[in-house]
Amino acid sequence: MDKRKILIQLDSDPQASVFDRVVAIDAGADEIFSYAGVKSEQVQGLIHGAIFTRGPKHLKSTAIFIGGSDVGAGEKLMAEALKHMIPKFGLRVSIMLDANGANTTAAAGVRAAARHINLSEAKALVLGGTGPVGQRVARLLARAGAHVRVGSRQASRAQAVCQEIAGRMAGASLQAVGTASSEELAAALEGRTLVITAGAAGAVLLPTNARAACSSLQVAIDLNAVPPLGIEDVGVMDSAVVQAGVTCYGAIGVGDTKMKVHKAAVALLFESNDKVLDAEEIYQLAQQF
Repeated sequence: MDKRKILIQLDSDPQASVFDRVVAIDAGADEIFSYAGVKSEQVQGLIHGAIFTRGPKHLKSTAIFIGGSDVGAGEKLMAEALKHMIPKFGLRVSIMLDANGANTTAAAGVRAAARHINLSEAKALVLGGTGPVGQRVARLLARAGAHVRVGSRQASRAQAVCQEIAGRMAGASLQAVGTASSEELAAALEGRTLVITAGAAGAVLLPTNARAACSSLQVAIDLNAVPPLGIEDVGVMDSAVVQAGVTCYGAIGVGDTKMKVHKAAVALLFESNDKVLDAEEIYQLAQQF
């Protein structure tokens, strides 16, 4: 007899995300065990509770979802969780990281771009590229073969992101650029065919005049839903709206794909007990939408 599908939600915030719980139910989980304020030192007991209760052949019906608003904390929880599984004896469960929605949002944004442009030939600029979503967007674009400029008001932070991504994948084509002034932004935009903005809420990263001056631009995607928006004059609901020859997406325009990807990823966790879903694996799922 099949076991009930249990998703164990590990959230670093004081209160576990209701959003993530609702999506999990809609994705097919029968039960959600939610733990809030989770620290790394608490993970061992939680993982052992997951892997020692059902026999290996039934562990595909237990899975871990790591959320919370702090992506760095989520990454640490993921690493700690994997450390305490025992795959040698089949004592492991599938696990997904989507703290702050960073992986599903980045995957959906890059998927939107791929509908209109060949990523292997793209010349991309990621504005807000040092934030959690921006870093993942840059990672996914670089892995797809794009030439990626990582933009930040502090060029040193952009350089650190480029070095981190380069350490993950040999041969990645990356360039750190500063965008603190209008002159720096214009230089960063030169020759770009794709711009994705993933900055903090309330920061306009691509003004209309700068976008209009970039004659090579083909696709512009804003992943910030909080006004003022990251790309000026691109509506939050825009989905493949063409403005002056540029195909534009707003955050909610990308959101339908993000939700489909999120649900598909949770459902995939219950197909076997050996899935590890981070940005790259979640992007692979996004390509079906």
